[in-house]
Amino acid sequence: MAFIQIIEFKTSKAEETQKLDQEWERATEGKRTVRRSIATRDRNDPTHHMLLAFFDSFESAMENSALPETQEFAARYAEVIDGPMTFHDLDVIEDHS
Repeated sequence: MAFIQIIEFKTSKAEETQKLDQEWERATEGKRTVRRSIATRDRNDPTHHMLLAFFDSFESAMENSALPETQEFAARYAEVIDGPMTFHDLDVIEDHS
């Protein structure tokens, strides 16, 4: 079953999070299991961000999370965001794309 993880956070350092995302993509080339990701910013609150990560399954998401590079970048992310991240783990039950 397809799986989507939404990672929600606040930051006043959006450019730094974007740089970290790009570094993580380079570091995990050929290893990561995320199939697509979309980074968003709330139009009404520019400090509020959400990252939507699309996976083939929950299991592939957990495999991605267990990558040493993912663990390292999560720690680096914590240094540039305002407070903890919130994770929303969603099983896809219908997709009308």
